[in-house]
Amino acid sequence: MKKYVILFLITASFANAFCQEMDNVGRPVFQVGEQLNYKLKYGFFTAAEANLKVEATDKKFDGHPAFHIVADGKTAGAFDLLYKTRNRYETYIDETTLQPYFYTENRHEASYKHTDNVTFNHQDEKITAAKGVFPFKGKVFDFLSAYYFSRSIDISKIKIGDTFDLKYFLEDGVHTLSITYVGKEKVESDLGTFNCLKFNPTIIPGRVFRKDSKLFLWITDDNNRIPIKAHVELVVGSLTMDLTSVKDLKYPLNPAKK
Repeated sequence: MKKYVILFLITASFANAFCQEMDNVGRPVFQVGEQLNYKLKYGFFTAAEANLKVEATDKKFDGHPAFHIVADGKTAGAFDLLYKTRNRYETYIDETTLQPYFYTENRHEASYKHTDNVTFNHQDEKITAAKGVFPFKGKVFDFLSAYYFSRSIDISKIKIGDTFDLKYFLEDGVHTLSITYVGKEKVESDLGTFNCLKFNPTIIPGRVFRKDSKLFLWITDDNNRIPIKAHVELVVGSLTMDLTSVKDLKYPLNPAKK
């Protein structure tokens, strides 16, 4: 199970990529310096920690400036002794379109190691990665760029039951994630209680997830649109992701009124 702890965070990060129109992107709702820190708990035990941050970069792609996004994940406590994991994911995204130019991942999970460098050629609609060249149509993201792109989409007209698809590249091809909007809820977290939008991404049953497992994610119902909490049921037990701290948000993080 521990091999999938960080992958759970990746899946959850996709979940707020919910939109009425994929082209309806305004100004970024994040800024350089923003940092989000999370903990993942298996039952009552902290299984892993992760942080996402937005960095400045002098790199340009086709003459266009970019944001540098970095996500680090690592196991914690007893899980670090049983299955030590140190994963880093990075993406460079256009400052205006928020689409990815270049993505890298370095995964160290016990004795397993994996590295990939992925180039997105939007003009020729081709993705070049370690396992080959993959054609694509429309907007396709890595998991990090999908998350930051989705935060800046107008979801003001979303309705309960609306379902949308998001295309993303991961290791060996382009995949599709379906996401359903569930409604609004107040959610308690380490940082307080917040008004949130609740989503239900699809998951594939197997060794980790039961046939009837559900993945839910709650994002702040404000201009930041950051994940506050995620919860997924496993074959044995469950995983919960909680936001533990934030830094340099573009907009105030306002707790719900009592």
